[in-house]
Amino acid sequence: MSKRLLTCAVLGNFTTRSLNPALPITPAEIADDCLAAAEEGASIVHIHVRDPATELPSMEVALYAEVVSRIRDVSDDLIINLTTGNGGRFHPTDGNPVLPGPRTNLLPPDDRVRHIQEIKPDIATLDLNTMVFGGEVVINPPSSVRRMGELILAAGSRPEIELFDSGDIALLKALQKEGSLPEAPLCSIVMGVPYGFAPGPETVLYARGLLPPGAKWTAFATGRFAFPMLAQSLLAGGHVRIGLEDAVRLDAETLAPSNAAMVAKARRMMEDLGHPPLTPMEARALLDL
Repeated sequence: MSKRLLTCAVLGNFTTRSLNPALPITPAEIADDCLAAAEEGASIVHIHVRDPATELPSMEVALYAEVVSRIRDVSDDLIINLTTGNGGRFHPTDGNPVLPGPRTNLLPPDDRVRHIQEIKPDIATLDLNTMVFGGEVVINPPSSVRRMGELILAAGSRPEIELFDSGDIALLKALQKEGSLPEAPLCSIVMGVPYGFAPGPETVLYARGLLPPGAKWTAFATGRFAFPMLAQSLLAGGHVRIGLEDAVRLDAETLAPSNAAMVAKARRMMEDLGHPPLTPMEARALLDL
């Protein structure tokens, strides 16, 4: 029996309360959800923040700091993983794709990791994808990835490399070769975003086979594939991620009442498959935090 990491992805950028009223929005709600997920077995919480007034994604350092402070008031052990995904989106204007549309949020790489430099979380995500994403294009050029990785490492945080397609893994290896990213990386194989990795056992095995030696990895999927791919990741030797960022239902008929309920289901699946979740302290040892 080998234990595995269990990450709760608490809210993300795209889930809304119209999809699931249980989505946390305020820093207090987000922190409470993180702690409740930990009670059900999560060793890592992956965190975005929202503007409480508009419920839209935010990059405000103060909002991240409040969430982290509220968590740390209760738990020193729970591993905190903050996103750096915001700031890479270009929305072409219809009829004139040179003009940025209203959903454009492109930022210089230093601004995308300002909260990481100030808060110094255990883990910070680092997206390697440049791809069509909905009606927009996500742009993560190697120069930006290189700079963000440098600043994440300088903050003492561990980068979690987000991989949306096989080309992202090629970029990861190129950046490792030049010394910009560490050996034996922590990676997430992201499935279910249109035009990226398609959810399926073949995808998990294919992507796993491309990863650099020594990589610690999680494969996860969005929507109705979230729980099936959770099991597939475990069976293929990987770790687990679930939460309202990735899906809003426990099953086809049941809206998830909370992140904690999703984590509880994931924990039961892990236990049934012989790979119960690591405690936060065990996870820290595994990840060298």
